[in-house]
Amino acid sequence: MIYETKEISSELLSGLKPNNYTRRIKSHFAAYGTGYDFLHFYAVEESGEKLGIISVFNASMMISTFKDKRFDDKVLGELAGFILMNKPAAVEFEAEYSDKLAELTKAEYKGDKRTEFSFVAKNDIPPLDVNELPKLDDVFRILAPCFPAIKNSYELWLTDTSHRVRRGLSQSFLLGNYTTATIQYIIDGVALVGHVGTIPEERGKFHARQLLYWIGEKLTQDGFQVRLFARPHRVSYYEEIGFKACGIDLVLERIENE
Repeated sequence: MIYETKEISSELLSGLKPNNYTRRIKSHFAAYGTGYDFLHFYAVEESGEKLGIISVFNASMMISTFKDKRFDDKVLGELAGFILMNKPAAVEFEAEYSDKLAELTKAEYKGDKRTEFSFVAKNDIPPLDVNELPKLDDVFRILAPCFPAIKNSYELWLTDTSHRVRRGLSQSFLLGNYTTATIQYIIDGVALVGHVGTIPEERGKFHARQLLYWIGEKLTQDGFQVRLFARPHRVSYYEEIGFKACGIDLVLERIENE
């Protein structure tokens, strides 16, 4: 059984498995709680026992299970029906359920593989002039030509990013006036890097590579594990920077949103 719930707490979420999907769910709850109509939480239960939690933030769905719990085929069938009914643009979940959920939702979703990377520090921060508190409009100016979804939703992006930055859940970095990267969440000692972009006329000059390495070293020095996700064909690129592949998952993306 899957049902919407506002009975969400930090204590409850601490019982979820320590993975990216849990940290995403925790970051949404830490940022907004349960009082906004663009964020919903659902419990996954079977025989009165909670197996997992789902968050739906705008058009993105996250699914995670509690420690020592797993979804059987019956529950996966219910999850597939839930996904097809709610029609989120993207669904992220634990890799062990990839094949089954992809098969059950293939009429409306395609699976897109990602590699997860973890930064391996050398304890050597290069002397880059990085702005750690940039104006978000400057960040947006760089990201807009790189990410059409951000370009087409300026107000939503600005509101959400500034909200998370103020709460210490996110941070943007700016190298010169041409390259940027944003920490999408800082949860449980893990910082997830995302939305890396360089203005078109400065691409190919290794600015993003330099900034990512600097961020990895700086945040490691500050006591965080640094992670990012990318397509599998980018493994060698990120390994050259100092990241090590540590897992592969599958994101379900709604076909009509291509």
